Amino acid sequence: MKGTYCLIIHLKSRQNIKIGCLGEINFEDGYYVYVGSALNSLKSRLERHLKNDKKLFWHVDYLLNNPNAKVVDVVFAVSGDKWECPLASNISKLGHEIKNFGCSDCKCPSHLFYFPDMELSKKICLKSFEKLGLQPKDLEDLETL
Repeated sequence: MKGTYCLIIHLKSRQNIKIGCLGEINFEDGYYVYVGSALNSLKSRLERHLKNDKKLFWHVDYLLNNPNAKVVDVVFAVSGDKWECPLASNISKLGHEIKNFGCSDCKCPSHLFYFPDMELSKKICLKSFEKLGLQPKDLEDLETL
């Protein structure tokens, strides 16, 4: 099953975190929306992101490896098409982008966006999926995949 997703990540405190080859990035406390896609197995990819013990491979792995960071929700859509960049573009209009994060394989300025609160971050994700004509699902729907 293929699809595109947003991880909503809560970072409990402001700190510098080393993100692979990007180096140290100063992160504010609050909520971050990471936009990704899985064109092989969406459910496996999401389950990997939710695990604590994993090899650090993607930029988001380094953020999630921090003990003060936790995925608090997931919004996703099942689709054979790659919607990652258009979705990131929509979310970027209302979120503060973390430059070069998660976008090394495209021309987007970022795939990670900061929001001050949980409600706003989820609302923006849902509306961005809907704007693209996608049917958003959330963490509770993951078990039905």
